[in-house]
Amino acid sequence: MSITKVKNPLIPLDYPDPDVIRVGDTYYLISTTMHFFPGCEILKSNDLVHWEHASYVYSRLDSTDAQQLKGNKNIYGKGMWAASLRYHEGLFFVLFVANDTQKTYLYSTDDLTTEWSKQFIEGFYHDASLLFDDDGRNYIVYGNTDIWLTELNSELTGPKKNGVNRLIISERNPILGHEGAHFYKINGRYYIFLIRSLPDRWMRVQSCFTSDSIEGEFSGEDILCDDRGVTGQGVAQGGIVDTPEGAWYMILFQDLGAVGRLPILVPFTWKNNLPVIGEDKKIPESIFVQINEEQENFPLVGSDDFKGFSKNFYGLKPFWQFNHEPDENSFNVDIDQGHYELTNQYLVGTLTQARNTLTQRMLFPKSSVEVTIDFEGLKDGDVAGLCALQGAYGFIAVNKREGNYYIIMKSVNPIKDPLKADDYLPEKQWEERLLHQTVVQLKAEASFEDGVDEVTFYYKAKGKYEQIGITHKLFFRLDHFTGCRYGLFSYATEDTGGKSRFSQFKYTR
Repeated sequence: MSITKVKNPLIPLDYPDPDVIRVGDTYYLISTTMHFFPGCEILKSNDLVHWEHASYVYSRLDSTDAQQLKGNKNIYGKGMWAASLRYHEGLFFVLFVANDTQKTYLYSTDDLTTEWSKQFIEGFYHDASLLFDDDGRNYIVYGNTDIWLTELNSELTGPKKNGVNRLIISERNPILGHEGAHFYKINGRYYIFLIRSLPDRWMRVQSCFTSDSIEGEFSGEDILCDDRGVTGQGVAQGGIVDTPEGAWYMILFQDLGAVGRLPILVPFTWKNNLPVIGEDKKIPESIFVQINEEQENFPLVGSDDFKGFSKNFYGLKPFWQFNHEPDENSFNVDIDQGHYELTNQYLVGTLTQARNTLTQRMLFPKSSVEVTIDFEGLKDGDVAGLCALQGAYGFIAVNKREGNYYIIMKSVNPIKDPLKADDYLPEKQWEERLLHQTVVQLKAEASFEDGVDEVTFYYKAKGKYEQIGITHKLFFRLDHFTGCRYGLFSYATEDTGGKSRFSQFKYTR
């Protein structure tokens, strides 16, 4: 064990709405995964600093047409949000709602590496947090602007008949009222941590309310108002956890542009029954944590030769997630030859409706990926390549037309306001070049330094990478509500049955 200085963001990847617990000497963190499958990823750490993949809670949710990208439907900006992670009497519990189905889900297991049991809780509880009280009673706190406390029955299937059900906090805020609840009982007192915006401008702040009883008044204040000198959007919403040595930390998130919402480590102490953060409610510039110097076993992003299975539900390394629920009949992982093969079994009109797009998060402040694609099996009208996946997407791809193969670069751009979810210009092709081979290496470089938020695409010609098309501007927008991701994709526009093979995927930090 040694002491290290922590550099924020704690995890330089899109892990929004974090909740964190400690079980013995191990910390677990859960995050919103929305429309990506497998979903509800849990990370683990021995020291709060070095995080690795632990498990996914589900491979499928409800297999609706929208979750499967069928019939031109999708769940962008929806899916599972803001899970609550708890450990009680030998079981892990995960509670969340899905905004597309309007259902509340409760999963449980005694072993993170095995299948989770699934059940529903009657009702819909926005940003809910679960508390197992030490008297055997169970509660959730939830809501937006109006924050409610509701007692659950012993089976955790719905509200308890004649149980506690009360409005405990209400604030009329013209921008964003309290939400993002995290509910705890510490030393006999009840604590609720919430996010809200400053009422005079958009900036996230963290609040805390406390009461000495479930029936008592919850009073509190803002405990953190800080943007770390970047973006002006504040740091807030997340869980709290203590170390075995008695130190306390919050893991909150911060909007950092198109790369997404990244976890921030915030130390705090207790005074007069409220958390105290730094000086003047600002995050200290220097944060020191006792660490375990161990290597990651399951890194959060990485290269892949597509040889060998691992703990992902679909036989892929755990840093891969599909954009929406995949169709297992139209992709294959060949672990002998080392490639990911896609078969275009559906006609679609756009990248965002392509099934089985395989994604990884983009690193802050910059990263690049390379991949080799064998496109000999494509049919006329097929498009297969490497993308920067978001509403304002960009991609480099091979397009087959009239028996010829072309390398193309396309993108979609917002019209004006990046907060208007559907305000896009039509997809535009910026450049194309004729190819005379059936295998090509593609590359994408993404940068988020100083708010640049852009991606550039290349292909290898005569042994050297050449840029094609423009350097594409990226945005964080509410239509997808996630950080931009790299994606391997293929889709048909004229005829089904075309194939593409991806291999030698290289991720460079």
